[in-house]
Amino acid sequence: MPTMPSDEALLALKGTKIPVPDLLALFGTRRRDDQAVLAIAQALTNAGLSTVPSFATCGRQIAVHVVALETVTAPDDPGPDEESEEEPASGLLPQHPLRIGDIAAARAGLESLPSSAQLSEATYLMRTKDYSQLPIIDGATKLCGAVTWNSVARMYEKVNVDRVLANAMVDDPPVVEEHQNFFAALPLVSEKGYVLVRRNDGRFSGIVTSADITERFDATARPFFIVGEIEFLLRKCLGAAIDPEAIKAVQPKKPERQTGKISDLMFGDYVTLLDGQQTKEALRTRADQNWQALGWPMVNRIQFVYQLDQVRKIRNKIAHFAPEPMDQQSLEELGQFLRILRQLV
Repeated sequence: MPTMPSDEALLALKGTKIPVPDLLALFGTRRRDDQAVLAIAQALTNAGLSTVPSFATCGRQIAVHVVALETVTAPDDPGPDEESEEEPASGLLPQHPLRIGDIAAARAGLESLPSSAQLSEATYLMRTKDYSQLPIIDGATKLCGAVTWNSVARMYEKVNVDRVLANAMVDDPPVVEEHQNFFAALPLVSEKGYVLVRRNDGRFSGIVTSADITERFDATARPFFIVGEIEFLLRKCLGAAIDPEAIKAVQPKKPERQTGKISDLMFGDYVTLLDGQQTKEALRTRADQNWQALGWPMVNRIQFVYQLDQVRKIRNKIAHFAPEPMDQQSLEELGQFLRILRQLV
């Protein structure tokens, strides 16, 4: 949830120019998702302010003018040469580092026992909860060790050793800080099978296991591959039917960028190629011709373009590499559109 600066802090910006990333940072966010845009726009309106151009739709690196709300006039309809949407370039690398604390298991909490507990308490808890490891923590922050099934087995292999909790513990369980880089922690997880995650205040917030890592990689990688196949099939369909001049019509009006190649378009361009409800008449007429060229009489055009635009929005979120995995609804939307394209090719 974005943080809200005071009206005084916002009013101090009136008449100045501020880069979009700095404006977002003022609200404690780095991304222009729906929640952040709504909150920022409302806060500016409440302070009697707006931005020119709109911070929500202009290029990310643009410095916007902060102006009084009543001075804002409706902009002309942007053409395809104006970057009116935030769509990362094809093949963009992740923009934000992934931290170990971004893994859900790292924030899910953990059960522990104090060092005064009985060994039978630890093994009973591990059996009933199906734990492979159990941290032993005194107070809120003093880590004494951890009990694992391997450490219990090793204790029983020894002779003349009391069967107590202290002798069944690993003295130095693996610990990482929540802000530590996710990939830097992978070798330790691979070696030990798990890591305990410690918050900045010294308390432990969760356990990340090899299974959690596998689950996260699946949740992160699968959308990339689905979107990749969608784009491949889109280019195959559109490139075979739509002529280069129609493709140039949706490309920026700069000679070096008007290639007429379908491979040089992004998802927003695919939408413009086919959208029969867009405001620009010239592009709308072109889109009608493009749709006819595809020869898909059994496909509802409005539904197809709507789903294509939904894929565009999801693709942009993927390219920004949000710390949270994709929600199930978005994943299902990608799968539905992919199934349609497979039938059309």
